[in-house]
Amino acid sequence: MDGKNETLTDFFLLGLFPELQYISVLITSILLVYIIAFTGNAILILLIWVDSHLHTPMYILLSHLSLIDLALISTTVPKMAINFFSGKKNISKVACGTQIFFFFALGGGECLLLTLMSYDRYVAICNPLRYTVIMNPRVCLQMALVSWGGGALNSLFNTIYTMHFPFCGSREIHHFFCEMPAVLKLSCEDTSLYEMVVSVICIVFVLLPLGLIMASYMLIFLTVLHMNSPEGRRKALAICSSHLAVVSLYYGPAMIIYMTPHSFHTLEQDEILSMINTIFTPMLNPLIYSLRNKEVLGALRKAMNRRFILS
Repeated sequence: MDGKNETLTDFFLLGLFPELQYISVLITSILLVYIIAFTGNAILILLIWVDSHLHTPMYILLSHLSLIDLALISTTVPKMAINFFSGKKNISKVACGTQIFFFFALGGGECLLLTLMSYDRYVAICNPLRYTVIMNPRVCLQMALVSWGGGALNSLFNTIYTMHFPFCGSREIHHFFCEMPAVLKLSCEDTSLYEMVVSVICIVFVLLPLGLIMASYMLIFLTVLHMNSPEGRRKALAICSSHLAVVSLYYGPAMIIYMTPHSFHTLEQDEILSMINTIFTPMLNPLIYSLRNKEVLGALRKAMNRRFILS
């Protein structure tokens, strides 16, 4: 802690499982996951914007989801890797606040976007004749702006209020990034009232969107049951299952971390859940949406064939 770049206002990230014997293997594995996630999401974004057949509301919203995932994993993993390989653990107060802001902005944006994506599927399956009218380009753009803007506004409030607390004593954050609950534990003041407010905000950004998603899928499944075409049922369920898988991966850990009392889970459990939420989910999302999607696979084959011909 006596490095030249460290100041009395710096925090110290203890990292991922500091007492683990073979931590270098875990960090290397996470870097590999980061590369896969970055590459997978970047390819999916590129395919959607290059192939005109994918210029539909579903895929445009999916491209924004991939962009959020790409940014979300980049918010935590690079700093964690730099600290580990450099042997330093410090992070400035400004950098810590910046990390909290982007983490909450992207996380909140993903909650909103997943909800709006479920509405898109509801309209496509339950009201297909009016789909192009309801889900027009303007509405699609508004959905994207609501996701990004809503997440950013919520995060701005939380970040400013979290970082305004005075911090004293130990500045060691028991996490691999500046997660808000871990930072609040270092405050000299009683933060219980604010933590209660955060729980209410989490209900708005987690439970309410999740409830809307479940309501959308109840209506979707009722419509699917009345379909006469087995092929239509199969296609509708395939598309919905991909979205539901992503929703489960994202909402499950988030609900445990932010909506259950801290006494119910340990620091190690929080780190594992955060890894699932911020590292593994961004890697799995493009795989979930592409491996079972003939249109995305077709666009990938066309892009590879075009590159092969040009070379």
